[in-house]
Amino acid sequence: MNLEPIAPELAVELFIADKEAEYRWATLQSYQSRLGYFTEWCDERGINNCNELNGRLLHEYRIWRRSQGEYSPATQKTHLDSIRVFIRWLGTVDGVHPDLHLKVRSPKLTPDENSRSVTLESEDAEAMLAYLERYEYASTQHVSLSLLWHTMLRLGAVYALDLDDYDREERFLSIVHRPDTGTPIKNGRSGQRLVALSGEICTLLDDYILGRRKDETDEHGRKPLLTSVHGRMSKNTIRRYCYDYSRPCMTGQDCPHGREPDTCEFVPDEKSSKCPSSVSPHPFRRGGITHYLANDVPETTVSQRANVSPDVIEQHYDQRTAKEKMEQRRQYLGNI
Repeated sequence: MNLEPIAPELAVELFIADKEAEYRWATLQSYQSRLGYFTEWCDERGINNCNELNGRLLHEYRIWRRSQGEYSPATQKTHLDSIRVFIRWLGTVDGVHPDLHLKVRSPKLTPDENSRSVTLESEDAEAMLAYLERYEYASTQHVSLSLLWHTMLRLGAVYALDLDDYDREERFLSIVHRPDTGTPIKNGRSGQRLVALSGEICTLLDDYILGRRKDETDEHGRKPLLTSVHGRMSKNTIRRYCYDYSRPCMTGQDCPHGREPDTCEFVPDEKSSKCPSSVSPHPFRRGGITHYLANDVPETTVSQRANVSPDVIEQHYDQRTAKEKMEQRRQYLGNI
C-alpha cells in the first residue's frame, strides 16, 4: 500500500490535535508525556519517517522503554497501550500499515500489578485541612473532608451518617447499614462498625452541629449528620468538595502545572474535576490508609477501622514503597 511520509514529532502533534475534542486535558497531557519517550527513541534510532515502523522496531522500542529507570508492569502497560492507540491512529492517516497496531504487545497484569495508585498525599491533605480550619472552620466542606481523611470511610458511609450515629460522650461514629431507608453501605451488615474519633475531630463535629449544621430531615424522616437545605447532603456534593479542595491553588499552593488561577480553565468549581491535581473521594481513603500505616498504626487496626481486609490493603491501598516498609521494620528490629 502507499504510505504518506510523516515525521514522528509531527505525527504526535497531529494525533494530540485530533484528540483534543475527545480526551480530557489531563489525558492529552499524559499522552504527550508517554509519546515523548517514543519520539526520543525514534530520534536515537534515526527514524525520521513513521513509514519505517514495523513489528520488530516496535518490539525494540518496548525493550528500550523498559530500560529507562524504574518501570513497573502497570506503567509499562499504560505506555504500550498509549503507543497502540497512537499507532492505530497513524494507520488511519496512511502513516503506517493499518494493522501495525496489532503488533504492539502489551503485558497482561496480575491483580497485584493492576491495582490503581491514585492517592491524596499526606502533605496535600494536611495543607487542605489547614486551609479549611483557618478559613472555613466547621463548614460542611471542612467536616466532610475531615471525616473522609481521618476515618478512612467510604463516600457512601459518610453520606449515610445520621446525627444520632455520633456519640459525643464516648467519641465514636456508628456505621450502620440501612438499605430500607436509602443508605446501604458497602459489605452490608458485615460493614457495620464503630469508628473511634480523636478529640480534635469531636470538637470539629460539636462546633459544626451547634453552629453550622442545618436542622433538616431526609425523605425517610431521619436526621442526617451532613445536611443541606434539601435534607441529606448528596454524594455528588461531597464528591465535588473533594475535587474542589484537592486543587493546590484552592488552598494557596503553587500550581504544579504552571498555570495561573486568574486564567486557568479548571478554577471554576464546575470544572474542578478536570484539574490534573484534583482527586475523587476514594484517593482520600487510600491516602488516609497509607498515612496511618506510615505512622506505625498496626495493619489489623487499619483493616478493622477501614472495613477492608489486609490482603486488599496490600493490593489496592498501601502506597508505601518497599524501602519505606523496610525502614519502618528496622525501627522494631534494630535493638534485637
